[in-house]
Amino acid sequence: MAISSTINKISLNIADMDRHYYQTHDLIIAQHPSETDFRFMIRVIAFAANANEQLSFSKGLADDEEPELWQKALTGDIEIWIDLGQPDEKRIRKACGRADQVMIYTYYERKAKTWWEQQQGKLQRFKNLQVVHINAEGVESLLKRSMQLQCNIQDGIMYLT
Repeated sequence: MAISSTINKISLNIADMDRHYYQTHDLIIAQHPSETDFRFMIRVIAFAANANEQLSFSKGLADDEEPELWQKALTGDIEIWIDLGQPDEKRIRKACGRADQVMIYTYYERKAKTWWEQQQGKLQRFKNLQVVHINAEGVESLLKRSMQLQCNIQDGIMYLT
C-alpha cells in the first residue's frame, strides 16, 4: 500500500508593503510523502512572496510537466512559473519558453551557489528568468497540519510567524 500525501490547512495572512498587497488566503496543500517539512515550508514562502488571487499550487512533485506554483491567464497561458531547488537546464529552458515569467527559489545555500555557478552562463540569455535564494533555516518548526501564519514583507525581507 502506497503512502498517501499529508493534507495541510493553512490560513495565510499576507501584508506585503512592497507590493501593497494585503490578503488572507485559506490554503489546503498536499505534502507529498517524499517532501521534507523544510521544502514544504519553502513552497509556502514562495506562495507568500508572489501571492495574488490567480496564483495556485500545481501537482508539483507528482507531475514533472508542471511547476510547484503557477499563475495562469484566463486564456490558459502561463503568466508565472515558479520552481524550487536546482532544476536542470532543460527544465528551465522549457519553462522560459512556456511562461511570461519564470522564478526559481533556491535553498540550502552551499548547494545553491554551486548549482548557480554551473548554470549561470547557460541561463543568462533568458530575460524572463529570476533566481532567488531563500535563507530560511528552522522554518520547518512552524509546520503543523493546521496553522495560521502571518507573513509581513517590507523592503524585500519576509517575516513569517
